[in-house]
Amino acid sequence: MYINDIKLSPLVVAEPSESYQSGTTLNRWVEVLVDCPGSTGLFTYRLPAQLEIKPGDILSVPFGAQQLGAIAIRLLAQPNIDLAPEKIREVEDIVSVGFFPSAYWELLNRVAAYYYTPLIQVIRVALPPGLLGRSQRRIRLVRGGGAGGRGQGAGGSSYLLASSDPLAFLTPTARQVWELLQGQPAGDYSFAYLQQKVKSAYRGIRELLRFGLVESYLEPPRLTRPKLQKAVILTGTIDSDLTTRQREILEVLRRHNGELWQNELLLICNASSSILKTLTQKGYIVIEEREVLRTEQGPVLAGDGAKSLTAAQASALQTIQTLDGFAEVLLHGVTGSGKTEVYLQAIAPLIKQGKSALVLVPEIGLTPQLTDRFRARFGNKVSVYHSALSDGERYDTWRQMLTGEPQVVIGTRSAVFAPLPNLGLIILDEEHDSSFKQDSPIPTYHARTVAKWRAELENCPLLLGSATPSLETWVSVGGKHGSRGAGEQGSRGAGGEFVTPHSSLSTQHGLNAPLPLTSLSTHYLSLPERINSRPLPPVEIVDMRQELQQGNRSIFSRSLQEALQQLQEKKQQGILFIHRRGHSTFVSCRSCGYVLECPHCDVSLAYHHTEEKAPELLRCHYCNYARSHPKYCPDCSSPYLKFFGSGTQRVTQELARQFPELRLIRFDSDTTRNKGSHRTLLTQFANGEADLLVGTQMLTKGLDLPQVTLVGVVAADGLLNLSDYRASERAFQTLTQVAGRAGRGDDPGRVIVQTYTTEHQVIAAVRSHDYHSFSQAELEQRQALNYPPYGRLILLRLSSLDPIQVQNTAQIIATALSTEEEFEILGPAPASILRVANRYRWQILIKFAPDALPQLPDWEEVRSLCPSSVSLTIDVDPLNIM
Repeated sequence: MYINDIKLSPLVVAEPSESYQSGTTLNRWVEVLVDCPGSTGLFTYRLPAQLEIKPGDILSVPFGAQQLGAIAIRLLAQPNIDLAPEKIREVEDIVSVGFFPSAYWELLNRVAAYYYTPLIQVIRVALPPGLLGRSQRRIRLVRGGGAGGRGQGAGGSSYLLASSDPLAFLTPTARQVWELLQGQPAGDYSFAYLQQKVKSAYRGIRELLRFGLVESYLEPPRLTRPKLQKAVILTGTIDSDLTTRQREILEVLRRHNGELWQNELLLICNASSSILKTLTQKGYIVIEEREVLRTEQGPVLAGDGAKSLTAAQASALQTIQTLDGFAEVLLHGVTGSGKTEVYLQAIAPLIKQGKSALVLVPEIGLTPQLTDRFRARFGNKVSVYHSALSDGERYDTWRQMLTGEPQVVIGTRSAVFAPLPNLGLIILDEEHDSSFKQDSPIPTYHARTVAKWRAELENCPLLLGSATPSLETWVSVGGKHGSRGAGEQGSRGAGGEFVTPHSSLSTQHGLNAPLPLTSLSTHYLSLPERINSRPLPPVEIVDMRQELQQGNRSIFSRSLQEALQQLQEKKQQGILFIHRRGHSTFVSCRSCGYVLECPHCDVSLAYHHTEEKAPELLRCHYCNYARSHPKYCPDCSSPYLKFFGSGTQRVTQELARQFPELRLIRFDSDTTRNKGSHRTLLTQFANGEADLLVGTQMLTKGLDLPQVTLVGVVAADGLLNLSDYRASERAFQTLTQVAGRAGRGDDPGRVIVQTYTTEHQVIAAVRSHDYHSFSQAELEQRQALNYPPYGRLILLRLSSLDPIQVQNTAQIIATALSTEEEFEILGPAPASILRVANRYRWQILIKFAPDALPQLPDWEEVRSLCPSSVSLTIDVDPLNIM
């Protein structure tokens, strides 16, 4: 799986200038990495005379009976002596000209090695969808031949024609396949689809092929292609042999500098394409297809200039601008301290120098607001790159990066692989956010880790911004600087995420983990105050136990009810944070206690309210199973079923009942599924079309809404009581971040946090906005238990449809690993939710100290202990161990 050959020194992919010239006799073969599950190592292909191929090109090659995507790795003058030249197949075509410079190739190799992932899997993540394609076998009717009076098909049988019912001679399976194809207008289906619809379809297809009723063919990969559009170009002067209408059209073209898209021209002139055809024949115009870039289009924005900076901002900016080469910088600024303005002013001189910048954000929902600020400053030099774009938009944005033009790319974690040449700065905004870590599919990479490697390889600074830095970053950078002033430099110490100063890939057996190239230069920059010296909002902690004792059974405390009442009176806006989406956490019978659970997962079904008078719907948040709400308990037939817990839907319903005059917008993953919905909802709120924004974690991630004066947290306890060693850190970050949405404008803010555990250390730290005391207490606990950032973890996730087999496999692997003394094995243990989507899940946690890297297992041997029915994922540095 880990392609050892590719780590050999001769295998560094050449720069684009090193190409194969078809006229030479050298380099007649190419070694490629093929995009095929299960295939490892390199494969040799012959170079066609008409193609000019260079390392890093994406190719289409024949592989078995398929046509697959492949990456050109290196050119050869002679093939391997073990290969018979006549058996070497030829490259089909070039899909995309290569973009793998040596530093980028090294980055992909590092990710593959560190996260124990096949290199081709990393390449799939790095490339936009559609570049690496695969062909598929298809079956289609032979038109004009065969059954049903169509005449004799090639290879058809005469007795089929002689029969009054030709299909009577076919077996039931063949008849089913035939009828499916007949029902499709083109009479054409993929082999995979037919297998899915008809049991043992391959037998019926074989029969139909024998009778000549169908034919089988290989469809080439459906690769993403450039979008082309017709443009009309004026070529001649306007002469007398034209009609008045023709003159009008040419005059419109002339006024638009002689060029217009055909559809625009026809719309402006209210004309048909036939008149353009006539003008083309007369030689006055030329119509040609030109490429149109599919990129995300934001609203037209007024230009924005640099804003005056506070002393702390100016000091931080000066330090960033004096950095030459790689450095890791933590910009630790309280919420509302102007970190984004520092980003903008740090990027501006780089653009003038012809360099590019990469800005990573944790959530797609954050990109519209941030993108608008960047576009107002840098115009069309800003591009967006994330998974919510269409395949075409991602493909075109990706190709636009390859032009080498200075630009700013804003994206989520996958954008860390954006092929920007001449990188001048990488920024991770809200660097603490767990959305930067991928749990599945592989590679289970963390964008912060990959960004650090990329900054090293590109020799540019990495800027990590947060009001609540992750403890890994705090120990690595911030904690080492302690009481130093902003901008002072300190040395890297032990306990960080990467502490061993090796300069090359480790050669220890089974490790393959790349380590930093250099001893890191680190800087801690502090923004301790908000812009214009605005105060941080006071945080009021409400004990919901006392509310209950005093007779308040509402989900809102009296303090929060009063604050919500004042919102409308004062014409201000507020945010209400709820830990969960949906209406209710679970549905239970009040007679027997039965809880309605998902049939495929070991979790309760949550109630989702769709609309008034619509059927009540219960949904699983893990596998998306849905069912209608029963009238009676499935266990005891009691009609007394009650909704428990509060999701965003329930809270909005309760608000509508208690505060009918309050205008609401719900902002969660249910209401933001459609493209552009994040921008639409936030724009409505920013325009004052609602008084209250009700939502989940999305609200905590960097939203800048100056008119918000109130933030309410309905139930903080859902964040605190999780069986995860990171629960306190996540809870503190979430509550501090959401509290920071209040009081960012001219009016002072107010935060109300409702909880049943007022004595919790996280609640005390949130009350005083005290990151330092929280981090100190939390780090002491982590150090005592040897958990990150003072220890390292690797989580093995096993899953299977067979509960016994996955349990036995977990036990076998744990026993095999326990012979090692250099690391601690925790488990095997069932996952906190044992069954998800009918798959049973077990986990094994490997824990070891980072300062003395152990002899880690040979992962190929570990995988060999797994039967084919058990899936194994190796999650390096896991964030989610539930």
